[in-house]
Amino acid sequence: MQRVPYSPERVSIAIGLCVVMLSALPRYMVGGHETRQTLLLMALVFVAGAVFLQWRTLSASARKALPALLQRLLIMLVLGVVVMGVWHGLFTDWISWQMFISHAATCGLIFHAVSLWWKPRD
Repeated sequence: MQRVPYSPERVSIAIGLCVVMLSALPRYMVGGHETRQTLLLMALVFVAGAVFLQWRTLSASARKALPALLQRLLIMLVLGVVVMGVWHGLFTDWISWQMFISHAATCGLIFHAVSLWWKPRD
């Protein structure tokens, strides 16, 4: 069985997952869901540790590709804020800022993951 090396794309998605988990924390803090908050923090530590280990196994060329992917992630997170802002502005009553940032970060991470499938034509 051949071992597939970690890719900078996987690392950027995992970093995005950490951002999504961090953005969900205020919802649980305000809602009084201490058990969910604790589980989320434990998952965050686990995923952040996995990100660190994956980053350490990347080749030098793969590490050089990571800043561009993180910039792309940031752009997609901003796009998630815009899309969720428009969505909630048009179709829902006002929700809390805690819910909004959670939805926006999740939307941005989905956009980022889907955008990684798009490859430029030769």
